Amino acid sequence: MGMNDRILNQSGEKSPPKGGLRQELIAGQTVAKTSGNRWHNLIATNTAIAVGSRLAGNRAEIYVNGMRVLLRNDLICYPDVVIVSGEPQFTDDKSDVLRNPSIVIEVFSSATNPSDKTQKLESYLAIASVKDCFLVKADEMRVEHYARQNAKQWLYRIYDERDDVISLDSINLKISLSEIYAHMNVKQAELSSKAVN
Repeated sequence: MGMNDRILNQSGEKSPPKGGLRQELIAGQTVAKTSGNRWHNLIATNTAIAVGSRLAGNRAEIYVNGMRVLLRNDLICYPDVVIVSGEPQFTDDKSDVLRNPSIVIEVFSSATNPSDKTQKLESYLAIASVKDCFLVKADEMRVEHYARQNAKQWLYRIYDERDDVISLDSINLKISLSEIYAHMNVKQAELSSKAVN
């Protein structure tokens, strides 16, 4: 990700540059978000399919690779997958900037700048409606899960084996890493959850 000097705010007054480049404003800095590669897109699609196939009777909507989300101080980002449990709320009648995500899923790789990842994570965790936040690695099998316990406390879990099952309690369903990483041959995580515990 590279820095860029154009700012995208919630009013959408400045559009992203041509060529599919989207810009996010995170922690006061504008960050260019380019389209993901094959693996990045497969993970986002696999996750959306796994969740969507289990949502029968659940009032939730899934947005993949393009829904803008409003952060604090009118900052904007584009999570890879966003799930809203209940009625979605938008900043205006264009329904293109979401105010109340329930679950946010970001796909990243080893090449992702660690400070960009941290700033984005902190911004997501500061949204009162967010119940679960997932950081999914594209180049190895590793999912980091932040589950809200209360206003100031999060439970952190690492999933790093193909048969691990992730509980999304806020929408009452489970998905496995084998579903997220379907059609992919990724290496095992270099840091396993066993080593971290």
